[in-house]
Amino acid sequence: MTLVVLVDDTVLTREALAAQLRSEEWTSEVRSAVDPESTVRAALDTQPAVILVSLASVHGLQMLCAVRKALPATKVIAIAVSDDGDEALACARTGLAGIVLRSGSLSDLQAAVAGVVRGETVCPPSVVGALVRHIADEAVAGHGPDGDERLTSREREVLVLIEQGLTNKEISCRLGIEERTVKNHVHNLLEKLRVRHRSEAAAMLRATRVPELRTLVPVP
Repeated sequence: MTLVVLVDDTVLTREALAAQLRSEEWTSEVRSAVDPESTVRAALDTQPAVILVSLASVHGLQMLCAVRKALPATKVIAIAVSDDGDEALACARTGLAGIVLRSGSLSDLQAAVAGVVRGETVCPPSVVGALVRHIADEAVAGHGPDGDERLTSREREVLVLIEQGLTNKEISCRLGIEERTVKNHVHNLLEKLRVRHRSEAAAMLRATRVPELRTLVPVP
């Protein structure tokens, strides 16, 4: 039995899916939220096993990024993700725990939730394939964090600490440097990795580690 929080800013779809989930034997309780703020309140109130963020929302990807940033230790699954691959890749860059495509079924969702609760990172086979191809392309182009010789040793240290979830202030304390210096390093490494957000840089670092790839479990 699993307690979940469903995040969707469209009332009709949110209420319909929440009602369906409440009738499933594998759910113990289903809370709903409409934005990052209400999601945080629901998470702090219930301590859910997993949060489901619908990419069918008007600003689904932005919602997902905000929820991941606000609740970095909570397991998040993106649902209703487009099958074209680009949206799935953008979701993966946030460091989420699982993906269920728009073409997926309730059985797919159940399997994804069960896998995530077990500690797995669960994605459809097509998404795993897209991620592997993307990592290979990055490696060939020399843009990946592990293969990008343009990053200085200090920038690599900062990137590792970002991936661990540390703030700029915490990084400055850990490395014994000023916070403004950390900000400069973050700005520089984001430009060199050609990403806009630190969460994308962290996700890229995680994805380029071979052991991490082994945690990607395709949904049957």
